[in-house]
Amino acid sequence: MPPTAPNASTSKYAWSLIARTAPPKRAAAERVADFNEIYSDYDEATVREQASRCIQCPNALCAQACPLSNRIPEWLALAAQGQFLEAAALSQATSNMPEICSRVCPQERLCEGACILNCKSDPVAIGSVERFINEYAFAHDAVDATPTTPNGLRAAIIGSGPAGMACADELAKLGYAVTVFESLLLPGGLLVNGIPSFKLEKSIVARRVDLLAKRGVEFTLGVAIGRDVSLAELRRTHDAVFLGHGAQKSKTAGVPGEHLSGVEQALPFLIQKNVASDLVGLPPIDVVGKHVAVLGGGDTAMDCLRTALRAGAASAVCLYRRDFANMPGSRKEYYNALEEGAEFQFLTNPTEILPDGRGGIIGVRCVRMELGAPDASGRSKPRAVPGSEFDAHVDLVLVAYGFDPVSFPEDSEFSAIKVNEWGGIVVDRNQMTSLPGVFAGGDSVRGPSLVVHAVRDARHAAAGIHRQLAAKLPPAPV
Repeated sequence: MPPTAPNASTSKYAWSLIARTAPPKRAAAERVADFNEIYSDYDEATVREQASRCIQCPNALCAQACPLSNRIPEWLALAAQGQFLEAAALSQATSNMPEICSRVCPQERLCEGACILNCKSDPVAIGSVERFINEYAFAHDAVDATPTTPNGLRAAIIGSGPAGMACADELAKLGYAVTVFESLLLPGGLLVNGIPSFKLEKSIVARRVDLLAKRGVEFTLGVAIGRDVSLAELRRTHDAVFLGHGAQKSKTAGVPGEHLSGVEQALPFLIQKNVASDLVGLPPIDVVGKHVAVLGGGDTAMDCLRTALRAGAASAVCLYRRDFANMPGSRKEYYNALEEGAEFQFLTNPTEILPDGRGGIIGVRCVRMELGAPDASGRSKPRAVPGSEFDAHVDLVLVAYGFDPVSFPEDSEFSAIKVNEWGGIVVDRNQMTSLPGVFAGGDSVRGPSLVVHAVRDARHAAAGIHRQLAAKLPPAPV
């Protein structure tokens, strides 16, 4: 690509004159020694140049690919002109946590993947520009946290993850008295206990929680609904209830030996490496000096690989039954994991966890795979290659095959809520469940998905709650 030309950022052909530049990233040897965030922000000159690469499509595919329909070309144009606060205000108008989504969204599968420049060049660095303008707004105290005039109605939010926080934010802006109930002693849900700090610093989530508190949202921690407080009580004392408790039931490995000591689920491993043990009550999982195998190919698997290496593992290898092209994990996270020393064995399917005869493990028996016709999801279906079995010698296995919603006990008051065949809560177009006045969104409805999908569900739910309660609202001032 040609070098940057003089005044290139003012040209409608800036995309061809200015190369896409990644934000500064710490060297792998440095970052693998700690859990600190690996990226930093552009400087002002670079962000203006990078934003100027947008050609301002009249029918912007990036905005269409964004689950929140973010007004991407508009705030890119403002950023290119150096109007960073105005750009941030537009970004915040459609997203309740743009500073978080810009860090954890797989932009290559969403906005950047849809960028029309992919046909001829590299896409606009939408995620990195979004991060810059919102951090700029925070640095200049330009993120509004002013409480809204109360409307006299109350809402209870179950879960303080992205869905819960986004719904609380929307309702607080509409004047509701909002209480968020969280079973753990730390607010933030999987943003805090599931996503490692090298992708999302805990302080970033804490800042968002603090902003909600300034807006009037109350956080009640260490309270489990159904145990400490009943759903019936919440429905009696609140005008609406939103369920945003996520989907944290781990999928099993489904192979012999998975119950041996030395086989752990991904989420407990990540939680106990992310959060102080006294806040979550999980025993430590020691990987120091061990050879670790991670089963699965999604973002959770990438997080496990990179966390294990930072926690002192001698090696970390991903065993994944499909090829790289069919791997669901973020490409950015894959390359970061490679740089940090992780290994990948594609077209490799674990068939048995090998016991050591003392209750522990000595390895994983695998078979090589080949890809056949596409399955129902559109990805090529893997099939075993006869006679290709081999043993991978490892000391610890982390199962990262994904998650399902936690089933409600049959004798629970939640059992009245209709669920589908795989346990996801069934909702209507307003995100309301089969119980009147009880709404839901995020992973508990759709299954494990993206933060941005949880935010979208929460915004829809807040709008649905507001519509349903319209008759109770005080008349608008004349």
